[in-house]
Amino acid sequence: MNKIDVLVIGAGPAGSVSAAMIHKAGLSVRVVEREKFPRFVIGESLLPRCMEVLEDAEFLDAVKAKKFQEKFGAKFMKEEKVSDFNFSDQFSKGWTWTWQVQRAEFDLTLITDVQRRGVPVDFETTVTAIEFQPDESSITTVEKKDGTTEKIEARYIIDASGYGRVIPRLFNLDKPSNLDPRKAVFAHVNDIHRNNHDEPNRIIAVMYAPGIWSWIIPFSTGVTSLGFVGSFDYFNAMGGDPSSQFRTFIDGNAYLKQRFGDVEWVFEPRKLEAWSATTDKFYGHGFVLTGNVTEFLDPIFSSGVMFATVSSHIASKMVIRKLKGENVDWDNDYTNFIRQGVDTFRTYVMAWYDGTLEKIFFSKNPDPEIKRQICSVLAGYVWDQSNPYVKDHAGSLKRLAKLIDVSERLDAL
Repeated sequence: MNKIDVLVIGAGPAGSVSAAMIHKAGLSVRVVEREKFPRFVIGESLLPRCMEVLEDAEFLDAVKAKKFQEKFGAKFMKEEKVSDFNFSDQFSKGWTWTWQVQRAEFDLTLITDVQRRGVPVDFETTVTAIEFQPDESSITTVEKKDGTTEKIEARYIIDASGYGRVIPRLFNLDKPSNLDPRKAVFAHVNDIHRNNHDEPNRIIAVMYAPGIWSWIIPFSTGVTSLGFVGSFDYFNAMGGDPSSQFRTFIDGNAYLKQRFGDVEWVFEPRKLEAWSATTDKFYGHGFVLTGNVTEFLDPIFSSGVMFATVSSHIASKMVIRKLKGENVDWDNDYTNFIRQGVDTFRTYVMAWYDGTLEKIFFSKNPDPEIKRQICSVLAGYVWDQSNPYVKDHAGSLKRLAKLIDVSERLDAL
């Protein structure tokens, strides 16, 4: 039986960061991944907060070499109205740019760099059972592509399996999210008109209808990721398959039709649905959950990879301390910390869909300081308690929306 210090389940960004940090600390680590890389996945727009993690995990040089599209902000559009956020003009101190990436290439870049450092990575290897021992060590059974099985003994497990949610599913830890279930239809397109419309160094969210929106994520290759998000009822009322729905969306908005009406699709539109899930436990006897295994909210603010990298960064450092004999406070330093960030973004997601952020983003005379504070949230700095739009995220947004209402009514008199 193979014995290691840490078994990492999943080779996405969370798994790569975990493995890199464990290896950097001088502990033995192994990664098992169910899929074969490269593999397609969405979540293609990063946030500046990711960069701190990529730097500490020593991935920046490898990623820079890929010449991904640099991203400097986010733009929100509704008909003729535009709300533009530049990360260089934010409240919190930190990175002011990041990347927009083809995730297949980005994820492969990270895990390949992990392998280059000497960490063994087993692709097409599925976890079928885990037995936790009294001392928190574990014996994990994995099945390889050829059907053979192997047992791996580890002192600790980091579950970075993303949508696979290995430990939550094996031990019935899943629970439904309190966010409404939604669906996305998306494709990559040859964005031949991009230079006539918007600079490629930002993600664009187009408000299509109440609760319905489109993402536009340009890549450095000239290809753009285009997707539409809405409720199940909205898609059901449309009818048709993903391709016909994708075409209907493009043709139904003047901006989208002008930019994408005559472009070629790199692949036929695909669908993703009911992605939100969570769990009551972020850690347990001999394991910790990171990334989307804890909770995935919604694609609107591109928070998925940010939470994946930040949570795995923190979790791996705590595992290192624990295995070196230190006492760690999983509740305060991990669970409560991550939940605070998730809850902040959850407020913004809900405010996007209930119209609160629409009122704020497209107000006539936005306060520059408030805009800087909100920009920091959009950059991923959701743990900066000096920012009132983090510290009291729900209350601050509600009060601002009410203030805008009063101001607009007075202007109308």
